[in-house]
Amino acid sequence: MAVSQFETHVHDVLVIGAGGAGLRAAIEARARGASVGLVCKSLLGKAHTVMAEGGVAAALAHVAPNDSWQVHFRDTMVGGKLLNNPRMAQLHAMEAPERVRELELWGAVFDRTRDGRISQRAFGGHSHPRLAHVGDRTGLEMIRTLQDKAVQGDVDVYMECTISHLLTTAGRVTGAFGYWRDSGQPVVFPARAVVLATGGIGRAYEVTSNSWEYSADGHALAYFAGAELIDMEFVQFHPTGMVWPPGVRGLLVTEAVRGEGGILRNKDGERFMWRYLPEDRRAEYAATDEEAQRWVEATSRGGEPSERRPPELSTRDNVSRAIYTEVKDGRGSPHGGVFLDISYLPAEHVRRKLPSMYEQFKELADVDITRGPMEVGPTTHYVMGGVRVDAETGASTVAGLFAVGEVTGGMHGANRLGGNSLSDLLVFGARTGAGAAAYARGQSASPYVDPAQVQRAARELGAPLERPEGEDPYAIQRDLQATMQSLVGIFREESDLARALDRLDDLEGRWSRTKVDGGRVFNPGWNLVFELRNLLAISQAVTMSARQRTESRGAHSRIDFPEQDDANWGGVNSVICRGADGTMMVTRTPLPPMANELRSLLGGTH
Repeated sequence: MAVSQFETHVHDVLVIGAGGAGLRAAIEARARGASVGLVCKSLLGKAHTVMAEGGVAAALAHVAPNDSWQVHFRDTMVGGKLLNNPRMAQLHAMEAPERVRELELWGAVFDRTRDGRISQRAFGGHSHPRLAHVGDRTGLEMIRTLQDKAVQGDVDVYMECTISHLLTTAGRVTGAFGYWRDSGQPVVFPARAVVLATGGIGRAYEVTSNSWEYSADGHALAYFAGAELIDMEFVQFHPTGMVWPPGVRGLLVTEAVRGEGGILRNKDGERFMWRYLPEDRRAEYAATDEEAQRWVEATSRGGEPSERRPPELSTRDNVSRAIYTEVKDGRGSPHGGVFLDISYLPAEHVRRKLPSMYEQFKELADVDITRGPMEVGPTTHYVMGGVRVDAETGASTVAGLFAVGEVTGGMHGANRLGGNSLSDLLVFGARTGAGAAAYARGQSASPYVDPAQVQRAARELGAPLERPEGEDPYAIQRDLQATMQSLVGIFREESDLARALDRLDDLEGRWSRTKVDGGRVFNPGWNLVFELRNLLAISQAVTMSARQRTESRGAHSRIDFPEQDDANWGGVNSVICRGADGTMMVTRTPLPPMANELRSLLGGTH
């Protein structure tokens, strides 16, 4: 079948993924004169970004006059255990305030301080109250604003479309192949530049805060196209997801609850986080309940507190390990978590500051958080690793392929600070859209699509429907999630990682024999087959990278190597690439060099 026989849409820039990162990239590329196509698996406005509740991290200095991009840069680097790409962290900290003001100019309605400026709240790992917010519905407001701007800007949107293959010519990406989820019919997108903005990998795990869309699509598409992935071992487990009832297990409980003064207690009523504070950071946190309470009272009045912040505002990796340990040692709540309590604050204040959390627990768990505690526990939330990109332009290591947002690596190092994801989307969405548009302008010829690649992709699409018998994709999914949850979770060790790789090899073999009943129209089992291909590949990348890094750093905790090993692993990125024979290889490379003026901002931490 010739390419001309497939439905075809040609663009200068094709953006895959319509969350905050994809929308901001599309807006910028269109503003630079490129014709832009925006593809999303779901409906426009349904992206996972809407689940980002706490706020956008930016050193606006509205609440904390002493805040600055330099302090934000240092917090980001220290939180990432100095494994961040320093130029990305610098650009992020410097440009985040302007991107937030731009979003406000486009119509975003932020909460305000008493004198009318954008309000900011505290979050774990940030030295100052820094998160611009809209109650606890910040991501929803961001998506509303960005999608309106994109549609007004004449971006072509292709909804309910899955991209299954990137198309390449002479070592560069020249388009994408996919299918419509409602009809199953193929569609081809020739493009001078392709931007991946597909989010994370959470569906590789049983317990996750991520939406159904987060099936590692962009990570896998980049890998299969020959791009490098970095730091895939660093999977962030958010410390507070719902643990009850079972149907909502893992659903996010925003860090804003702790930012507004929420207290973590075990089944004995003990405020346990003091026991888990890192010795080198202990001086940053309150030493008593009274000191912590004074901090809460100061922040509730909208000012910057003079007291040290509560222990619950330690970094996410540290809080997750603390909760996991409390439960493992028998001090957990009745349903296998711990208690998060904000009911000591005035009920009206809680409902005003945390409206989504109030409604979520009331409707889903029959818990009134103004009257009693929530049960929470760690949930797979974010992957710090991803496509290696150029800090200035978002270009990957394959010509014509760009990436932005959670699908990229480098910005967050070994552990992301809360709120940095939304400012990451804005800063690098703008930069990547501009970079892709500039690359597209430099391509004189129309994008060439290889007919053989399109035909091969079409055959792969139909294969699971044509086999007379084979494996059930849902059974493979259950086994994959059980493997990753039990063997490549919050704590890892060599024997578990080796077992996980053996199981993943077996699952990959089973996947090649998948059989799906029914036709292409509205067939979720058929859709799952291609998501499983991506999840299996990226689960292998996570596990191989975790096995290689024989130390504990940030979100990566090895029981058999419990210490951070700067001598051997400081300043080193794990690298995943595809060998000439199609096998996955893991290596390591040095971090990009850090400018001396940036190094001086780190003080004694470097």
